[in-house]
Amino acid sequence: MKLLGQVAALAVVIAAATAVATLAGAANLGTALTFGQIGFVIALAVLLLKR
Repeated sequence: MKLLGQVAALAVVIAAATAVATLAGAANLGTALTFGQIGFVIALAVLLLKR
């Protein structure tokens, strides 16, 4: 997977995790973005370990 594809995948993960947290009833956007960051870190770790 090329660098641009990896960056795009990370952006999609952060947006998807934030959207899921918002739809699941997160108290506010800050809380939802926290879950987005957690998803980002997990996806980044997976990409780094696959290398």
